[in-house]
Amino acid sequence: MQIPRHAALLLACSASVLITACGGTDTPSALPTLNGEQPIVVAHRGASGYIPEETYEAYVKAIELGADAIEPDLVSTKDGVLIARHDPNLAFSTDVAKHPEFASRKKTMNVDGEIQADGWAVSDFTFAEIKTLGGISTDAERPQQFNGLYKLVSFQEIIDLVKAKSKETGRTIAVYPETKNPSYHRALGLPLEDKLIAIINQAGWNDKTAPIYVQSFEPGSLKELRAKGLKTKLIQLIDADDVDFKTGKLTYAAPYDRPADWALSGDKRMFSDMVTPAGLAEIKTYADGIGPWKRYIVSVKGTVGADGKIVDINGDGKINDADTTTMEATSLIADAHKAGLMLHPYTFRNEKRRLASNYKGDPKEEYKQFFRLGVDGIFSDFTDTALAARAEYLKETGR
Repeated sequence: MQIPRHAALLLACSASVLITACGGTDTPSALPTLNGEQPIVVAHRGASGYIPEETYEAYVKAIELGADAIEPDLVSTKDGVLIARHDPNLAFSTDVAKHPEFASRKKTMNVDGEIQADGWAVSDFTFAEIKTLGGISTDAERPQQFNGLYKLVSFQEIIDLVKAKSKETGRTIAVYPETKNPSYHRALGLPLEDKLIAIINQAGWNDKTAPIYVQSFEPGSLKELRAKGLKTKLIQLIDADDVDFKTGKLTYAAPYDRPADWALSGDKRMFSDMVTPAGLAEIKTYADGIGPWKRYIVSVKGTVGADGKIVDINGDGKINDADTTTMEATSLIADAHKAGLMLHPYTFRNEKRRLASNYKGDPKEEYKQFFRLGVDGIFSDFTDTALAARAEYLKETGR
C-alpha cells in the first residue's frame, strides 16, 4: 500500500535532523562527542600564542577571549608552593638567566632521564624568589615585547582568578591542572599530589561536577590522587616522540616513549599501549578521559622524493608539518567513547609550519576536522581561533 504524502512527510520529520520539508524547526541531532554536547576549548598554558605562557596575564587574556577552561602545569617550589610552569627548568620559559643574583644556582638537570644543561630548577627557589622572575615567550614566531614583564603565578592564584572571573562574567570557567613530572618531584621530597588535593578541597571543588579536570602523563599520579580521595574528573595524557614523515607512523624515544613512573618501575609498555582497547579499558578504571597527542587521531605524511628524502613542498628550506598531508583518521575517538572515556587532544596552534599542507594555511580547518570527528575538547594556544572554528562547525550542524 502506498503511504499518503502527508504521512510520509510526518515520518521524515520524526528524524532528529533538520529537514527543509519540516520547516527547519526540529532539534539537531546530538553531536558526536561522548555526551552529545559541544566540545570544550582549553586554553593551553593560557593565551600562550599571544602572551608569555602560564603568567597571570596569559590566563586573564584566555578568559577574556572566551576559553571554557584554562590549563596550568603544576611544579613545586623549594618551599612546597605549586606554581604554573610547563618545565621544572626555569631556563626554558623565564628570564632567570638575566638575574645575576641567581647565577650561582645554574646547573645541569636530569628531568625524567632527559639531561638539561644550563638549568635553573624551580625546586631550588622559594615562592618569593620565583615571584621576582618574568615569563618569556617560548616560540620565536610569537610576540616578544612582553618578555620579562609578567610574573609567574601559583595554582592558588589561578583558582582565585577563575572564581572571580566566573562571578564577573556569569559563565563557568574551568581549570585544567596537570601534575608535571610527579616522579621527579617525589624523588626531590616535594610530591605534588597531597598539596593539589588540599588546594582543591579548600576551593570546594572535590566533586565530579566541579569546574576542574586533573591530568597527568603518569598513571601512578592519577591513581594516587584517586586513592587519596580526589573525586574530580581525571585525564590520562598520552605522549609520543615524533612522526616519521616517510610513513606517518608515530615514533617513540625516551623520555617520550612511556610514562616516567613506568620507566622507573621497569614496565616495558609504551604510550602506544594506552590507545589499544585493552589500554583504554585499563585507563577507565582510574580516569574519566584521555588527552592524547593529536597525531594519535590524525597523523601526517610527507612525499618521499627520488633521493629518498621528504620533499620540501613550500620551498622554505625546512621540513615540517607544512610539507605533509593528513592521513585517514584512526579509530581512537570511537574506541575511547566506546570505553566511556572523553577525549581532549593537544596541541592546536596557528603557525603555518605546524599545519599540514591540505589545511592551506588556515588553522580553523584543522580544528573543524577534529570537531567533526567527535573530540570532546581540544587544547589550543590560540583560544580565539579555536572558538571561531567551533562556531563555524556548530553552524554546519544547524546549531
